[in-house]
Amino acid sequence: MDAPRRDTLRQIPRGIWVLGLVSLLMDISSEMVHSLLPMFMVTTLGISVLVVGLIEGLAEATALMVKVFSGALSDYLGRRKGLALLGYAMGALSKPLFALAPGIGMVVTARLIDRLGKGIRGAPRDALVADIAPVHLRGAAFGLRQSLDTVGAFLGPLLAVALMLLWANDFRAVFWVAVIPGVLAVALLWFGLHEPAPVAGTPRTNPIRRDNLRQLRPAYWWVVGIGAAFTLARFSEAFLVLRAQQAGIAMALVPLVMVAMNVVYAASAYPFGKLSDRIPHHRLLALGLLVLIAADLVLAQASGPVTILLGVALWGVHMGMTQGLLATMVADTAPAALRGTAYGLFNLVSGVAMLLASVLAGLLWDTAGSAATFYAGAGFCVLTLLLLGWRYRAGG
Repeated sequence: MDAPRRDTLRQIPRGIWVLGLVSLLMDISSEMVHSLLPMFMVTTLGISVLVVGLIEGLAEATALMVKVFSGALSDYLGRRKGLALLGYAMGALSKPLFALAPGIGMVVTARLIDRLGKGIRGAPRDALVADIAPVHLRGAAFGLRQSLDTVGAFLGPLLAVALMLLWANDFRAVFWVAVIPGVLAVALLWFGLHEPAPVAGTPRTNPIRRDNLRQLRPAYWWVVGIGAAFTLARFSEAFLVLRAQQAGIAMALVPLVMVAMNVVYAASAYPFGKLSDRIPHHRLLALGLLVLIAADLVLAQASGPVTILLGVALWGVHMGMTQGLLATMVADTAPAALRGTAYGLFNLVSGVAMLLASVLAGLLWDTAGSAATFYAGAGFCVLTLLLLGWRYRAGG
């Protein structure tokens, strides 16, 4: 088993590794902030969990919605690296604002700039992965990029925990350190990636014109719909942080919850990405939903650190199974000339779903308790599973 794994990794182009390492560095930077931000807003700034949910939903929805425009622009220009570079630069430049913020206004501004940058870079970066990766390795390539991204997502909270312990819960000092890996990510992308040249003689047209959008087949729109359903079932991970704090985990150690989730996510994303090149995609999606249902039920009933960690580990398995897979499905069902637009539209719809899911999660938390939030997530999972079953029983 080890030799074929190494052979597959050697076949993956250098550009995929660069994009993965850039994602790793930026996620270290972002997760150092995000793993502490819900607690910073609630304990230091004194805002309600409902407002946390609204801010998180608005921030993530902003990132996802902006992708439609950056993706379409990358298709129009025939170039994707410049937009990705701009997005990563905005993410890096937002970090000092968190450290300087005197109140909720600047935090919201910094969060939106950070997520706006994510939105600008997301679709062009995913389209770059699809452009660079050979078709027979597409699932593995997306899985590898996602795995490296998620390594950063657990190193960031781990570093945040160490610095919080070292500096006696000084949130702002940790936010200043987060600037460093963000700047390194921008430098690596600038110097380390050479994107493929556009096809010679390809006319430059508006990719969101009606006649161009008609090239997106029904199979693609099905992927968009199922992706939105998945997002409704999986609200912002800020609620995992708050659930851990509620269960009695010390404030400085709460980011370890995100470390645990992302270790599992990173370890599972590449193997499941390879698996998606070999088995029907809908089966892996269904299995991922079952795992998320289990995670929600465990988190709803969790009474201590052990059950919290079990729930977030299951959440991480679900992420490893489904996130790279959905990106692969978009690449498989969209024309090459419209890949940026296709990723943008996919994430536009998912962005609306993320906003709705996070606001609903915060409302349920404040009015009915944390358990109701996770039971509702499990309910959306069941509905999505029924939709998936109906689609494929109908011959889709």
